[in-house]
Amino acid sequence: MTTRHLYLARHGAADAHGELTDIGHRQAGLLGERLAGVPIDAVWHSPLPRAAASAHELARHLPDVPVAEAAELVDHVPYVPGPAETPPSRAGFFDGLDDTEAAAGRRLAEALVARFAKAPDATTEGTRRDTHEVLVTHAFQIAWLVRHALDAPPSRWLGLNSANTALTVIEYRTGLPPAIVMFNDMSHLPADLRWTGFPASVRP
Repeated sequence: MTTRHLYLARHGAADAHGELTDIGHRQAGLLGERLAGVPIDAVWHSPLPRAAASAHELARHLPDVPVAEAAELVDHVPYVPGPAETPPSRAGFFDGLDDTEAAAGRRLAEALVARFAKAPDATTEGTRRDTHEVLVTHAFQIAWLVRHALDAPPSRWLGLNSANTALTVIEYRTGLPPAIVMFNDMSHLPADLRWTGFPASVRP
């Protein structure tokens, strides 16, 4: 049985203009060091600068691995829950998002799942092999893929957050449900580089 291994990572810490900071570069480099021992086939990244810069920074530790943009990984709201699905703490979170934007986000979310959330495709010889791909994207997209892997209701992407360059791993096999190997793992980061991208709070 062949497996598609997806290594999902939120981009490194960025400034108010969406550009990677020095901390973000350090985080991405450390993630690259962690992945250096994995037989990575490709690094895909969101079109946004903070994700593209993170992908290229971590890829310095993955010689000869191709790095390419994937439009489906762009930051977007994948699903707008109805009033009954929205927890009180999220009231007003979607204000200002019109129906056209919500529909576009849902189409992107469907395309993201269709492209990446599946077992490996057959090769030109008709055989299959394990694949290992890094997706450098955004918190909402990681939450959506985790929600999909768990077969949870669409609104459950809310509340799943990822720290900058934290690692989430999902495996896909034909005929079996996806397996979440890890979520929001920051063990490659020193304490002072962890939990960026989360609200300020006491963290374990």
